[in-house]
Amino acid sequence: MDRMMNDQLISDDLMSDEARWDAVQRRDGALDGRFWYSVSSTGVFCRPSCGARPALRRNVAFHDSVEAAVAAGFRPCLRCKPDQPPLGERHAAAVAAACRMIDSAYAAAVTDAPLDLDAIAAAAGMSRFHFHRIFKHHTGITPKAYAQAARTRRVQQALSEPGTVTEAIYAAGFQSSARFYAGAGATLGMRPSAYRAGGKGAVIRFAIGACSLGAILVAATGTGICAILIGDDPDLLARDLQDRFTGADLRGAEPDFEATVAAVVGLVEQPSIGLDLPLDVRGTAFQQRVWQALRAIPAGETVSYAALAERLGVPGGARAIAGACAANPVAVAIPCHRVVRQDGSISGYRWGVERKALLLEREAKQP
Repeated sequence: MDRMMNDQLISDDLMSDEARWDAVQRRDGALDGRFWYSVSSTGVFCRPSCGARPALRRNVAFHDSVEAAVAAGFRPCLRCKPDQPPLGERHAAAVAAACRMIDSAYAAAVTDAPLDLDAIAAAAGMSRFHFHRIFKHHTGITPKAYAQAARTRRVQQALSEPGTVTEAIYAAGFQSSARFYAGAGATLGMRPSAYRAGGKGAVIRFAIGACSLGAILVAATGTGICAILIGDDPDLLARDLQDRFTGADLRGAEPDFEATVAAVVGLVEQPSIGLDLPLDVRGTAFQQRVWQALRAIPAGETVSYAALAERLGVPGGARAIAGACAANPVAVAIPCHRVVRQDGSISGYRWGVERKALLLEREAKQP
């Protein structure tokens, strides 16, 4: 009911003072920027959502712009800063600036020292604790995780350029090769020389089986499952795996791997049982955020691309969400099939919309 009232107020060009006063009492942030109110007893003006102590109605006047409030002799409230963009926009801008600082530092390969969170928070005009909370709210990850992703991109870029692996390590800003090698597995999923050679030397076990959705290929590194591919042609699935890991040592038909395949097939047939096996999937920081959010959607439920974008703090990012879903390398284990259009209809699915419809229908029927 309140939302309907807000929509009606926002669409009404001539809001009454009574409606505005009601919005002030409710501290309605939806009307920030629509009007401002001043308090004669304090000499300040505020936005409707201001958290200051409530004023008496007789002391309150309303204004259609910041300029009008200033012209009437009032100064901006120091708490809600009505002459500045809304708090959410200011926070988003501060986080974006912090991301640029981190990206620039690692792009220039200036240091391998730990992230100086205090300095970045100070540049954003926040305390360390508050900045950490705001950063995670807007990006879905911590500043440290974002910095690690930025460094990973720099390492990957350096390894794709001519020169030795050691030169690439120093080009990425590491002052010690030992420091880099200590975390290379987590950063690249394999040794840097193997990464440069398309996974050369990395051992990936795989097997192709059958499930109700067709042929299924399951592949895993020593860390966890790195690919679950579904299709009609087993040969095409094998070629897809080879294209992903052009230099890896692909080993098929190993008897002790059948249990892993059986567990994945069981997940396909009965998604509600979940998957206890670890995953080893690599992606950008944003893709990892989306994949993590996908795994939090329970079997039998769906969410729209737009709603998931809102949940992750990227309003209007539905297309980016769809892109991350399309890049998902492990079907069903990361349930991108649970994301649908705004009207609930089924959109594209990397492994076929028919399979997506069947999965959703199956999950809806499970207790």
